[in-house]
Amino acid sequence: MQSLDPGDAVALAHDANDFLATAIAEHPDRYQGFAAIPTPDPAAAAAELERAITQLGFAGAMLNGRTGTTNADAMEFDDLYATAERLGVPLYLHPQTPIAGVREAYYSGLGGRIDYLLANPGIGWHYETGMQILRMIFAGVFDRHPELQIVTGHWGEVVLFYLERTQQLVNATGVHLERTLEEYARQNLWVTGSGLLSNRYLRWSTEVIGVDRIMTSVDYPYVSNSGGAARRFLEEAPLSADERTAIGSGNWERLLARRRI
Repeated sequence: MQSLDPGDAVALAHDANDFLATAIAEHPDRYQGFAAIPTPDPAAAAAELERAITQLGFAGAMLNGRTGTTNADAMEFDDLYATAERLGVPLYLHPQTPIAGVREAYYSGLGGRIDYLLANPGIGWHYETGMQILRMIFAGVFDRHPELQIVTGHWGEVVLFYLERTQQLVNATGVHLERTLEEYARQNLWVTGSGLLSNRYLRWSTEVIGVDRIMTSVDYPYVSNSGGAARRFLEEAPLSADERTAIGSGNWERLLARRRI
C-alpha cells in the first residue's frame, strides 16, 4: 500500500482487509490478521486501522516502511500512530526497497543480480527499516505516543546491533531524548527472527531488548522451514523452558492482550 496512489491504496486496502477477514472467519482457530493500511492517504489510514481492529477483529497492522519518499516519522502519520496507541494494537514495520537515489549510490554497478540482492534482502532492506525506526525515535514519535508498539523483523533490522554506539554519540553531542535508546527499544519495540535461525542473533537480541520482547517467526516460502526448522531451532536454543514458551507464544499473547476494543 505504501507505494500506491492514494485512491488506489484506500480501495485496495479496504478490499484486501475484507478478503483477509473472510479467510480468518473460516479458520478462526488458526489465523489472525494484520491489516493493510493506505498510508498515502493519512486520514484514511487511521480510519482503516480503526475499522480493521474494531469491526474486522484484526490483531494489528503491517506497514512497509516509508510511504513513497515520505519517512515513517512524518507528522502526517501522527493520527495513525495515535489510533494504534489508543486501540492498543501493534504495527509491524516490514522492510521496503530503499529509494532510487540510495540504490543508485550504494547498490548499483555490480551486476543486476548482485545489485538486487544488496539493495533488498541482502542488506538494503534492513538498513532502510532500521533507519525508519531510528527516525521515529529521534523525531519524537514514541515521546508523543509512549504506548505505541512496533514489531520489527530480522532481529531488529540492524538497529539493535548499533544501539550502544548510537547512544554514545547521543551522549557526546548533547542530543536531547526523553529516554535512552535502550529504553525506547525495551518499551516500544518487539523483535522477530523472520526465519533467520541464528543463536548468535538470538543471544544478542535477548541481551539488548530482553527475552520478553522477542517472538518466533518463519519466512516461508522465502526461507525454508523444512522439517519444522523454526520449531527445532527454538527447542534447541540455549533458553530456559519459560523463555522458550515466552518466545514461542507467550510474548505474542501478552502483546495481543494490550488490545483495547
